Amino acid sequence: MITEKVSEIAVEILDATGYAGAAGLMALESMIFPLPSEAVMPFVGFKVADGRWNLWMAIAATSLGSMIGSWLSYAMGYYGGKPLVLKVGKYLLLKQRDLEWTERFFHRRAGAMTIFIGRFIPVVRHFISIPAGVGKMPWLPFSIATLIGATIWNTFLLLLGKHLRSNWHVVQKYSHQVDIVIVALILVGGVWWFWSRRKTSSNQ
Repeated sequence: MITEKVSEIAVEILDATGYAGAAGLMALESMIFPLPSEAVMPFVGFKVADGRWNLWMAIAATSLGSMIGSWLSYAMGYYGGKPLVLKVGKYLLLKQRDLEWTERFFHRRAGAMTIFIGRFIPVVRHFISIPAGVGKMPWLPFSIATLIGATIWNTFLLLLGKHLRSNWHVVQKYSHQVDIVIVALILVGGVWWFWSRRKTSSNQ
């Protein structure tokens, strides 16, 4: 399977390059490169569980990688716009419909909260930095929201891998289901927010 092959390659890179390799992989994950964090972070957790890596160093390295990748995507959108993104993306298996879907998600309520939430949603987390750049979102709020969201997500997968060291296949199986649960919770929260705002408006 493709996911298993990607995981094998990720493990080899982590073994050969250490924290720098982990940062590099997460930088790619935060761009339009088709590399899921579920294929990297649990294995970082394995190294922490084995005592080969320090927990805080692992979190810091992978968060830095996520930030670098997000900044590059943001810059690509800011300075080159959508045409440049699509031109580069065609070499990285970028699907235009995925980018357009992410753009719609971003423009519904552009802002730091959208960037934060986007870090937890499949597909969106790979592309969310691009519409932020195209839309000229201020760099500092973008960076803060990205850092918090990426760190929470990376740490979650790392700890999941750490605690399921002897059952790594379970991590891969259920990480995608976790994605679904998170999306469901976000949708429920959005409906509740909309309903509460509408109720408040009607009472005024």
